[in-house]
Amino acid sequence: MTTPTQALSDAGVSIWLDDLSRDRLTSGNLVELIETKNVVGVTTNPSIFQAAITKGSAYNEQIAALAAEGADVEEAVFAITTQDVANACDVFAPIAAATNGVDGRVSIEVDPRKAWDTAGTIAEAARLYAAVDKSNVHIKIPATIEGLEAITETLAAGISVNVTLIFSLERYRAVINAFLLGLEKAKANGHDLSTIHSVASFFVSRVDTEIDKRLDAIGTEEAKALKGKAGVANARLAYQVFEEQFSTERWALLAEAGALPQRPLWASTGVKDPAYPDTLYVTELVAPQEVNTMPEKTLDAVFDHGVITGNTIDGTYEESNAVLDALDAIGISYNDVVAVLETEGLDKFVSSWKELLADLQAALDNARTAAEGA
Repeated sequence: MTTPTQALSDAGVSIWLDDLSRDRLTSGNLVELIETKNVVGVTTNPSIFQAAITKGSAYNEQIAALAAEGADVEEAVFAITTQDVANACDVFAPIAAATNGVDGRVSIEVDPRKAWDTAGTIAEAARLYAAVDKSNVHIKIPATIEGLEAITETLAAGISVNVTLIFSLERYRAVINAFLLGLEKAKANGHDLSTIHSVASFFVSRVDTEIDKRLDAIGTEEAKALKGKAGVANARLAYQVFEEQFSTERWALLAEAGALPQRPLWASTGVKDPAYPDTLYVTELVAPQEVNTMPEKTLDAVFDHGVITGNTIDGTYEESNAVLDALDAIGISYNDVVAVLETEGLDKFVSSWKELLADLQAALDNARTAAEGA
C-alpha cells in the first residue's frame, strides 16, 4: 500500500525535514525518517539550532571539550552547528549520490546578524562551506536586498545555496535573477554547473497568519471569507513565476551547459491556525520539481492522513490572482504584508541566535567551573 509521503514523492515533491539535532543523528531517528517517510533532505535555521542545543544533554561532551580548548562562544556555536550538519550530510550521502546531488541536501544558515551585510554574508558562506566540507551541503542566505549579491557571488564560487525568507513574488523574481547571474559567473569561472544546486525557500503559513490578522480586524463577512487563502495563493503564483523564468532563452543556455533549475521550496508549512487542516500547506501545493520542508509534526500528519491527489497547482493561477486582488480591494496591502513578514522573520532568527549565544556562553562557563573544581 502506497503511503501519502510516497505518493507525494511520486508526484515530484521532495520531502525535506525542517529540523536537525544531535539526538536525531545519534538515535537513528533521521535514518528512520528516511526509510519510512520518504525524507530526502534537511533544512536548519537559527531557531532550530537554538532549540536543539539548549535542550537535553546531547551537546554536553562537546561543550566541555570546547571549554577546555578555550573556545569563545562564537567559535563554539560554529563548531557545534557545522559538526551536526556535516554528520547529517554523511547520512544523506547515498541519496545525494543516487539523485546526482538534487536531493540528499542539508542546509546551514549564515549568521542571521549578517543578513544586511553583503560582504559579511559572502565571507560567512565560504567559511561555512569549507568547515562542513561536504558536497551535499546547502548554504542558506536570506533573500534581503543585501543578500541578492551575496547569493550571486556564492553561487559564482561554485557553492550550492538555499535562498531563504522569501515572501513576495517580486523578491522571488529577483532571487531567480541572482541565481541565473551566479551561474553565468560560475560558468565564466570554469565551474561545472551540474554540481551547483539551489532552492528558493518561499514561506507559506506566515503569510496567512499576518493577513488573517488583518482580515479579522476588518471583520466583514467578505473579509472572513478570504481567511486562510492567501498563503496557498501566493505560493501557487510563485510556482507560476518558476515556470516562466525557467522557460526563457537565458535559462536554456545555462541548461545546455549542464545547469539544473533552482527549485521552489515551500517553507513555513506547519499550520498555525488549528481551524485549518494540518496538511493544508502540503496537499494544496503539489507539483513537479519542488521541495516541501516540513516540521516533524506536519510530516507525521501527512504520513498519517494526507490526501495526495496529484498536481494541485496546475490550473490555479487565475483563482490565485483573484484572491490577491480581493485582498487589495478590501484594503490589505500586499507590499506592506511581505515587508512586515521579512522584518519579523529576520528579527526572529537574530533573536534566536542571540539567545543561543547567551545560553551557550553560560554552558561554557559552567563547564570551565566544573573542570576547575574537579
